Amino acid sequence: MPPAGAACRIRVRMTARAIDEPHRASSQLELLFDLTFVVAVAAVTARFADHIADGHALSGLVPFLQVFFAVWWAWMNFTWFASSYDTDDVPYRLLTMLQMAGVLVLAAGVPAAADRSDYRTVAIGYLVMRTALVAQWLRAGAEDPAGRRTALRYALGVTAAQAGWILWLVAAEAGALPPAAGVPSFAALALLELAVPWWAERASPTNWHPHHIAERYGLFTIILFGESVLAASNAVAGALDEAEVSGRLIVIAGSGLVLLFALWWLYFLVPAGEGLSDGRRRSYRWGYGHYGIFASLAALGAGLEVAVGQTGHDAAASPLAACYAVAIPAALFILLLWTVHTPLLGARVMHPAVVLCGVTAILLLPLAASGAGVAAVVAAIAATCVLTTVLTIIPNRERR
Repeated sequence: MPPAGAACRIRVRMTARAIDEPHRASSQLELLFDLTFVVAVAAVTARFADHIADGHALSGLVPFLQVFFAVWWAWMNFTWFASSYDTDDVPYRLLTMLQMAGVLVLAAGVPAAADRSDYRTVAIGYLVMRTALVAQWLRAGAEDPAGRRTALRYALGVTAAQAGWILWLVAAEAGALPPAAGVPSFAALALLELAVPWWAERASPTNWHPHHIAERYGLFTIILFGESVLAASNAVAGALDEAEVSGRLIVIAGSGLVLLFALWWLYFLVPAGEGLSDGRRRSYRWGYGHYGIFASLAALGAGLEVAVGQTGHDAAASPLAACYAVAIPAALFILLLWTVHTPLLGARVMHPAVVLCGVTAILLLPLAASGAGVAAVVAAIAATCVLTTVLTIIPNRERR
């Protein structure tokens, strides 16, 4: 394997990389790959914010979760494959570029999926990504005899799942799928996708690098925090176009930044690399659990955008709905982070009493929205998240 920074080679035999490879870090190609997901996540977040602002948060929730699953799962599959088989040669780069193209096509289809339940463009983008992934696994199976059985299982499982998605879309377009069966059938296909790695890895585990995986998840988390900052910034710009600077606008914008900073601090309080190294069998719960963590961050960006927008113009969403659009994702992020990190890291990184009290307070604060106002409630949510972070930092510092 060429060292980091070496020139790209035409062809390198695809064999599993070492689990304990020193100084393993994200490659420049992986960072470029992540940029396409910035576009996809921004599209999903913006559409969900529109639904919340129009007073249709519940009807927009299902398309948001469905499209975000496609985005997250495509990123997940590439990340874990690259951790095991990144050769950084010409065929690998070209197939990665094809997956990037699929992400951009998927992002272009988000408005139609969110507004009209038209998933055709999203499905085409997803198909492009999955085709490239199957080609990568087939190449790994052909060139790495030790991991051939696992690679071929992955190729077969991904192909079967993709065939299921195509049949699902065709049935929906032809009217053969009852509307009531849409969400349950989607959930069944999603579970099939989640089962593929578990089934494939039973043949022989792939050589994913624990510290590399932890870094990749951390980078995607930062992307989602960045999307929240961008969503709030865009809302501030929109509010300034329609009205002068107000105290409420300053309070919500400042509180949103403090809130995101507190949650960022909480996520990166304890590195996950050592925990993944010591407990590789717990990686499924940790890796899959991040769907909720990532989705809550994306939804938080939408909620902050709506909360800021309330100061600039009249929105269809009530103050209660705007506050809960911030409170629910923030509470879910903290709760899921505690659920996912605690079994992996072995120690009580986040004390249950602190987590449960913080989450309860966050979910109760929006009830005061009609009297106190959106700005005061968002500020109180941010203060609660800061207090939760502080009460988590102190015991961890004493333990270390």
